[in-house]
Amino acid sequence: MSVRDFDLNLLVVLDALIEERSVSAAARRLGVSQPNVSFSLNKLRVQFKDQLLLRCGNTMQLTPLAERLQEPLRRVLDGVQTDVLAERKFEPASCQRRFVISTSDIGELIFLPRLMAALSRLAPQATLQSRSMTPIELETAMAEGKVDLALGYFPDLNGSNFMTQKLFDHDFACIAAADHPHARPGWTLDTFLSLGHIVVAQSGRSQELVEQEMRRKGLERRVQLQSPHFMSVPLLVAESELISTVPAAVAGIFATMARLRVVAPPLALPRINIQQFWHRRVHDEPSNRWLRGLIGELFLNRDPSPATPARNKR
Repeated sequence: MSVRDFDLNLLVVLDALIEERSVSAAARRLGVSQPNVSFSLNKLRVQFKDQLLLRCGNTMQLTPLAERLQEPLRRVLDGVQTDVLAERKFEPASCQRRFVISTSDIGELIFLPRLMAALSRLAPQATLQSRSMTPIELETAMAEGKVDLALGYFPDLNGSNFMTQKLFDHDFACIAAADHPHARPGWTLDTFLSLGHIVVAQSGRSQELVEQEMRRKGLERRVQLQSPHFMSVPLLVAESELISTVPAAVAGIFATMARLRVVAPPLALPRINIQQFWHRRVHDEPSNRWLRGLIGELFLNRDPSPATPARNKR
């Protein structure tokens, strides 16, 4: 007899009959009618070519086959209940898993302090790994379950398999040396365009929004340095008359690292849409759902970056 030809629901009825030794008691246990159980017992007898249970006075007696089936039947049904049908729960306090997120180096400075503090409080045995990846690498890693969440600005993660939650919008700001003679509040667009600029060129990152807006408005500036790295920018700006347009959070952090002035740009720039991203395959996974909820509590409509003139003028 093949399992494909067998109605597995009958095993639940057989288990109840073996335990109760009564059709009426088995029916009450299963919450079905007595005729329904009797019908199932007849089907079981045909399938197994054995009477299985025989009437003996006010009770029913197991045949040798039914006795032999009792233990493996209970083992199989218990296994289905505990291993297949068990409710998926996540207990943060006892969680020992490693969460993997992808964010930029600046994203780490903005998000990780609050996130690590919350994990330490709510899931003290959990660990966190932050990874920076190219858009193609990130898409593959999330599809394979190697990255749980992406946190920040990721315009390439826009396929149907990716789900998002918007956290907040973020501004751009300009940085200049603290004693820069021209980059100061009230400066004009002409002054902005005439100064030497450092541009951080990172594919698929927020800086592209500035470049796209400049092209859309037909504006040209004097770019004297292009670099793929953020971290060299503050010292280069502080020691020159060059300026740079960066996310306001970056400007606020840089201002603590070097003698810099943070100034609102003299033109309207798009705001950066900061989101958390996850793959559809983990949408219902309990630990991923919990982490997304925690990030939502920490950052939904709450930009954690330092205040800058660009943010204050909103």
